[in-house]
Amino acid sequence: MRPLSEATSRIASKSFSRKYVALGRVIKQWPAIMGDEFADKAQPLKINYRKAMRGKKPTATLDIATSSSYATTLPYQKDLILERINQLFGDQWITDIRFVVSEISHTPLLKKKITSPLTMGEKKYLSETLNQVDDPEFKEKLESFGKALLADIKLMERL
Repeated sequence: MRPLSEATSRIASKSFSRKYVALGRVIKQWPAIMGDEFADKAQPLKINYRKAMRGKKPTATLDIATSSSYATTLPYQKDLILERINQLFGDQWITDIRFVVSEISHTPLLKKKITSPLTMGEKKYLSETLNQVDDPEFKEKLESFGKALLADIKLMERL
């Protein structure tokens, strides 16, 4: 005999892992889904899945939290939001959206990393290091990586 907790955790982890991974994908792409105008006015809460019944397709409803004033205007954007979600993640991934009046957090879902510009010495070092690279496309990617790396080093030094 085995404890019930083993079976419960195994079953729950399969079910919940899909929900939270899917919600994480929505949160990561939230500014692209909602657009600049509404990205900070609403937040995704959860995804509700319903199994297929008698020949019908399974459905997934995204609950979006928003203030009462935007809960009256955002339903007009519902089709556009659904189209953007399904364009990013695949056809009919989310089948419906429900707007829930709720207090939303004013902290951004994804924090933007603040980077300071490179100094002239850092730019010179980077360009001298990449002079030997002939392929312009590869050189551009290496330069972008180098800028990000130097910015991260500067950020870590400040901490």
